[in-house]
Amino acid sequence: MSLTRWHEDHRVALLENGEQFYPRVLDAIAAAEREVLLETFILFDDPAGQPLQRAVIAAARRGVSVQMTLDGWGSATLPADFIAPMIEAGVRIHIYDPVKWRFGRRTRIFRRLHRKLIVIDQRIAWCGGINFSHDHLRSYGEHSKQDYALEVEGPVVADIYRAMLVMLPRTARPAWQWLRRRQRPAQAAPVASTRAGKALAAFLIRDNGLHRADIERIYRLGIRAAKRQIVIANAYFFPGYRLLRDLRRAARRGVDVRLILQGNPDMQWVQWAANTLHDYLLRAGVRIYEYCERPMHAKVALIDDDWVTVGSSNLDPLSLFLNLEANVVVRDAELATTLHTSLTQLMDRHCRQIDRQDARQRTLLRQILSYLAYHLTRRLPSIAGWMPAHAPTRQSLQAAAEPGAGKH
Repeated sequence: MSLTRWHEDHRVALLENGEQFYPRVLDAIAAAEREVLLETFILFDDPAGQPLQRAVIAAARRGVSVQMTLDGWGSATLPADFIAPMIEAGVRIHIYDPVKWRFGRRTRIFRRLHRKLIVIDQRIAWCGGINFSHDHLRSYGEHSKQDYALEVEGPVVADIYRAMLVMLPRTARPAWQWLRRRQRPAQAAPVASTRAGKALAAFLIRDNGLHRADIERIYRLGIRAAKRQIVIANAYFFPGYRLLRDLRRAARRGVDVRLILQGNPDMQWVQWAANTLHDYLLRAGVRIYEYCERPMHAKVALIDDDWVTVGSSNLDPLSLFLNLEANVVVRDAELATTLHTSLTQLMDRHCRQIDRQDARQRTLLRQILSYLAYHLTRRLPSIAGWMPAHAPTRQSLQAAAEPGAGKH
């Protein structure tokens, strides 16, 4: 059983979409004095990735230690001429579980590093669902994504920082950090913030070791404690029976339970699978909204007037049982109000509400396809377990990328 470590005195800010997130991160990198640590599932050579490339190159050239950890699946197609200038400037790039190619196809599609985390100077951090890719900007067009990230200063930054260090190859971790680990007590003193606020915060990860169910557990604890409202906006919503049961019980005891799911999905099977849950939830009084303006990529939740979580974890088998994920949970009324305003605008302006009549009118063929899609997805962890196991590797790019290394 995990122990959630709550810390007091945080300043937090909700950032919506790349338009708010990218400028904050780039400004902080430009002001970095000592260290930049960054993890992301996707980094592309595009209008979102190129400004980041320039920012980390400039930071490294002025003596800042810059380390980036990229997922070997999500960022597999980065071209060598994008990577090489960063390495030449001194940026250390690490690839989590580099993808192998067989017959023109990428292998090892499960257990990805899906986290999106940044820590700068051990003082300020970001956690959320926004990758460094153009589709998180409105300029991408009608298929740009709706998403959120959380900016945080305060003691929890130390927890995020330590979790990110673990992902680095041992040779890439600062020597002083290992000395401190041997000398310090079990719970190190948190890093102080120069602008700490009043929010209570905790950092949670999901891994395939000691923290397999931490994120799902914090959701369930929040849902069971809810007294007035629950609003969950989640891109890929196929949770297990226990979480569904908690949502139904909350609705039946009078809590206003609302789900914002994909109505304009980036993958059609996502909507088909989620549809299999509609009637089951609607019968208990859960209200379901489909966000139709563009693809929903959010992984956020609001409970009552002061409980918020923002992170990378979807509520589906990949995130809950396979991927490496990270969420921050915050108790803060001001942050809850900000998220509530944003989600209410989505529901009022860009969503259609699903009622029981809509659920009944689905054709028999669509019901069958939805049923098969849902249950296939629910069994992905078991399917992955049948495949040959491997220990994820961490490849560090120490020299300029080899010609053609990123061309797949």
